[in-house]
Amino acid sequence: MPSREGRQRRERVAATLVLEDGRTFRGASYGAIGQTVGEAVFSTGMTGYQETLTDPSYHRQVIVMTAPHVGNTGVNTEDDESTRIWVAGYVVRDPAIRASNWRSTRDLEDELVEQAVVGICDLDTRALTRHLRERGAMRVGIFSGEAAERPEAELLDAVRTSPQMAGSALAAEVSTDEPYAVPAVGEKRFTVAAVDLGIKAMTPALMAQRGIEVHVLPATATIEDVLAVGESGPDGVFFSNGPGDPAAAENEVTLLREVLDRRIPFFGICFGNQLLGRALGFGTYKLKYGHRGINQPVMDRTTGKVEVTAHNHGFAVDAPLEKESDTAYGRVRVSHVCLNDDVVEGLECLDLPAYSVQYHPEAAAGPHDAAYLFDRFLELMTDRQTTHQTTEVSA
Repeated sequence: MPSREGRQRRERVAATLVLEDGRTFRGASYGAIGQTVGEAVFSTGMTGYQETLTDPSYHRQVIVMTAPHVGNTGVNTEDDESTRIWVAGYVVRDPAIRASNWRSTRDLEDELVEQAVVGICDLDTRALTRHLRERGAMRVGIFSGEAAERPEAELLDAVRTSPQMAGSALAAEVSTDEPYAVPAVGEKRFTVAAVDLGIKAMTPALMAQRGIEVHVLPATATIEDVLAVGESGPDGVFFSNGPGDPAAAENEVTLLREVLDRRIPFFGICFGNQLLGRALGFGTYKLKYGHRGINQPVMDRTTGKVEVTAHNHGFAVDAPLEKESDTAYGRVRVSHVCLNDDVVEGLECLDLPAYSVQYHPEAAAGPHDAAYLFDRFLELMTDRQTTHQTTEVSA
């Protein structure tokens, strides 16, 4: 089928998307041919699909793009948030005929094919998104080529026998195998141990820009590994975003409690926020369809300022909004809240140097309203350093 410019379109074959509840959508293949299963979720971002695809937090998830036209800017060598595409499958309505951007080095679909990402296009993504909003995130399968020719009952069985997201411990599957360091830009001010639960590349880069030397550790790191960072231990500890159910991350929660016991300044984002909640004694729960995209309104309750923020989470912390909570680690308050649905978007310890937010302040891609949160981390470490220096002088 010729394009508007007379160039040949890609050859596509029939594809089928089957939801766990039996709803079926017909379309055409996009990316690799074959089959894939995962949790069906939707992302509302109009831009930043390359960052979305390479975000480890999307491990084992099939992404439905609400933006109708995807792929027009291609992909490049600069915007990846990790070393590979992590999504389990990709759903778009209208694939771009060709990439057209001065930074593009190849077509998006070429990248999907090379990394064996099975997708589907030419279907009603608006109807699919409305279905997920009404029924909630659920397991899904995409089948194309020979896989789509099997009886629909077999396709549905393949979806219903696939693993569920609830109860899944996935951080270790996306984390780095070996520690590595991201040097500070300019003068080094602090050293931070960052536990990689699915970290995005922009996060240590933004800390490095603030004079922080970041030592990225595997998700399996112990307190001994953390304390070995720096000449006399780290100035701060960071827990990253990542996939999976926080209720299944028992080892990570244990590590975080050991960090809090030592009063080491702590900052967590996304999965790190959920783990701080559990370390403090709060529960977590699965959202009906989650927050995913780059346009979520969040209020910083300290300042009253409303920020437009980037999100990717399907679980949330169950903490009271209306009052401070007394925990084993002192008083804790909800510092940020989502204005769409009152979901907890941040926690602040009032008697310890620890705080976290549920969204992505590195905002890759997305607005940069929340970049100040990295500066708050600097303030915590500066206060601790000043306290230690004062104590040494007094001694």
